[in-house]
Amino acid sequence: MRITDLLDKRSIKLGGSAADKPDAISQMVELMSASGKIGDVDTYKNGVFAREEEGSTGVGEGIAIPHCKSDVVKEPGLAAMTIPAGVEYDALDGEPVNLIFLIAAPNTEDNVHLDVLSKLSTLLMDEAFTSKLKEAKTVEEFLATIDEAEGGKERTEGIVGNADGKLLLAVTACPTGIAHTYMAAEALEKRAKELGLAVKIETRGSGGAKNVLTDEEIAKADGIIVAADTKVPMDRFNGKPVVITKVANGINKADELIDQALSGKAPIYKGNGGGAKESSSSGGSVGGSAYKHLMSGVSHMLPFVIGGGILIALAFLVDTICGYGESAGGNFGVMTPLSAFLKYVGGLAMGLMVPVLSGYIAYSIADRPGLAVGFAGGLLASSGNALLAGFPFAEENLTGFNKFIADFGFQGPNGGNTVSGFLGGILAGFLAGAIVLGLKKLCSGLPEALDGIKPTLIYPLVGIFLIGVLMCFIFNPLIGLANTALSDMLSGIAKADMIAVLGLLLGAMMAIDMGGPINKAAYVFGTGMLAQAADMVASGAAQSDPGVQACYIAMASIMVGGMVPPVGIALACWVFPKKFTKAQRSSAPSNIVMGCSFITEGAIPFAASDPLHVIPCTMIGAGVAGLLSAVFGCTLMAPHGGVFVFATVGSPLLYVAAWLIGSVVTAVLLGLLRKPAPQE
Repeated sequence: MRITDLLDKRSIKLGGSAADKPDAISQMVELMSASGKIGDVDTYKNGVFAREEEGSTGVGEGIAIPHCKSDVVKEPGLAAMTIPAGVEYDALDGEPVNLIFLIAAPNTEDNVHLDVLSKLSTLLMDEAFTSKLKEAKTVEEFLATIDEAEGGKERTEGIVGNADGKLLLAVTACPTGIAHTYMAAEALEKRAKELGLAVKIETRGSGGAKNVLTDEEIAKADGIIVAADTKVPMDRFNGKPVVITKVANGINKADELIDQALSGKAPIYKGNGGGAKESSSSGGSVGGSAYKHLMSGVSHMLPFVIGGGILIALAFLVDTICGYGESAGGNFGVMTPLSAFLKYVGGLAMGLMVPVLSGYIAYSIADRPGLAVGFAGGLLASSGNALLAGFPFAEENLTGFNKFIADFGFQGPNGGNTVSGFLGGILAGFLAGAIVLGLKKLCSGLPEALDGIKPTLIYPLVGIFLIGVLMCFIFNPLIGLANTALSDMLSGIAKADMIAVLGLLLGAMMAIDMGGPINKAAYVFGTGMLAQAADMVASGAAQSDPGVQACYIAMASIMVGGMVPPVGIALACWVFPKKFTKAQRSSAPSNIVMGCSFITEGAIPFAASDPLHVIPCTMIGAGVAGLLSAVFGCTLMAPHGGVFVFATVGSPLLYVAAWLIGSVVTAVLLGLLRKPAPQE
């Protein structure tokens, strides 16, 4: 099979024009459709745009190769268009694109066409070839240029180049394995030959690994480059200088990568027996490593937040449909067997959120031994020290260290709980990882006979004890002191009748740590205000009494503040898509559901990944919503429920306005302050 076998004359357009990138892709899909190789054009088109979101297929030098592998492709095909005036395509080099090839690959086990597509990708790295294509006046001339260049252009297996030169090895891979993989390989091989090097490049495309590096070649290599955006077996490179980067750099920065790999300054790769590891372009900086560890925790935590949060929202919906609202009070969400079941299961899943976050941060830092220590630290952060209260010891007989433990660790300051929430969970994860790494270093001198008990006994036993001491006696109590101070401050503001200021503060507090101690301090204060209002009414006060209304206004500000962060972030994902990764954008719908359900925790993955930008933006938006709610005099007599209890809200239309305004403020601030996110 040749390239021209895939390229139908009806799918070639010379001298075209396009207003922008989406227009160019839409025209390319129409050209592909003209060949009759697409069963469902809309599905295929959506697949092409989805691939584009993973990273631009504008590879530089005026070339773009959009592609999609899909079940709706009846047979492999190509479409081509030249655009003399160029079109802005968000290319890797920032330059306009004037030559586009669109690839349609069927989702089958028969991958014979992939060799042809890899050959095309290789040819497009030849400037003389692409120049002839761009200058072609007729479709026949365009096809003849491809036929002429294709003759004899086969990728050579094994080591090529100067046999007496230094040996450079490389691995290239991209998520789809159709174009970028082979273009990066060609760019690296071409430049290595020009520099007089011996070179061999392993390509890991859709058809599997080709030209695989042998152990003997790896042992002889002077430098290795891994240009990949997907998983690559890395432990085989243990002890060798390895440059790890993204596949796009293999195409556009071949000189720089080769120089780094052979300069003697490339980092020595240290394998850990884990098999295939995902290559990363974050480098070896402290910030890049910390971000990678944090993202490990966040990505594993996200399913618990989404699944548990939506189940809780369904519990509120069931109770609302069944007619329970204000009358349910604190039992809202458990008034029927079905709603109680949903809230129980969802609550358990949400309860795992912080332990999973901590556990997988520690796992990323210290491998499997860090997992147990991280889980324990996260559980202590989310449960707090009051978990220890109620033990049947005789307090009057306690002295010395036992009394210290009982007074400070078991009860916390002022006898209250000391939950540190997701911020404490992040801290616990990094502490757990550091503890296990320290234990590994301390135990490195022990006899080999003890190697078997290190990960099963020494690391978990000592590690869990140490993280328990740190969380129970240092970090949880410190946050408990701050929690107590916040509650005292809020009570003082309420007594001074500064209701607008109170609404602003309560709304903002709900969005600072999203379920953590500050959030919970505001929420507990609000539920306390509801209890106070109930006592006042029971004592003869009318529902319209200013004191009673103030209590309800405070609760309304709290709930609207908690509903802003997930919704504001979801809006930002849609309005400013380049500021978020594909995975973050895909969670926007679930954030809408959780925001509508007063589940602020939906914003945690975003806040954890970029706290310096996300938290101030959500805090300001939530504060604005809380302030407006208080100024509008909106009231709420239910302690939870989101939109499902809006029937109990006083001035509901103004309440919705306050919520939407606060969400828009958050979205706009995120769009202005966040830097563009890397599009993997």
